[in-house]
Amino acid sequence: MIAIIDYKAGNLRSVERALRGLGFACRITHDRDEILTADRVVFPGVGAAGRAMADLRGLGLDWVLGQVLEEGKPFLGICLGAQIILERSDEDHAACLGLMAGEAKSFPVPLPSPDHGRLKIPHMGWNGVTHARKHPVLKGIGPGDEFYFVHAYYPAPASEDHIIGTTDYGIRFPSVIGRRNLIAMQFHPEKSGRPGLRILKTFCEWDGNHAE
Repeated sequence: MIAIIDYKAGNLRSVERALRGLGFACRITHDRDEILTADRVVFPGVGAAGRAMADLRGLGLDWVLGQVLEEGKPFLGICLGAQIILERSDEDHAACLGLMAGEAKSFPVPLPSPDHGRLKIPHMGWNGVTHARKHPVLKGIGPGDEFYFVHAYYPAPASEDHIIGTTDYGIRFPSVIGRRNLIAMQFHPEKSGRPGLRILKTFCEWDGNHAE
């Protein structure tokens, strides 16, 4: 069973529909025992980092997610869930989960565009991902595939070894990060058509080993 973490941060039903449509059993839950006994965990989210961290702590899920990671279960972070796995966020100056060293950064203002204009923040719409290193969950994803983004902050791991993919939007920022059994992506795979569903499928079949 796949546990979809419910910490009042929204965007849960679309993830559930995508996983069920692929044929994988899943459950939206904030029950700590269900999460700890799940085969793998999906950690989605939209909203603000400070509120999300307050809700996680209030539900007692902050230490549970750390335990899931330590047990080696495959762990997928999506959007806000790719930011608050880090140590801190520029948003709300929030102290975050610290599952990976680094921080969530805000886009610089102004954000230059290639035509010398200014890009809008948040970054909203379709964009590609350039592979920084191989990862089993990105198997089959090519340079022509695009994914749906909605965000004003982005994950910035402390180690370049933890950057799996990057995206260009005024700057080049990490859009897929990971270490060991954890992988996280700034875009929404559940809203990204066939390439996104391919990522969800490979995650659900991944054993948690990060093969280069």
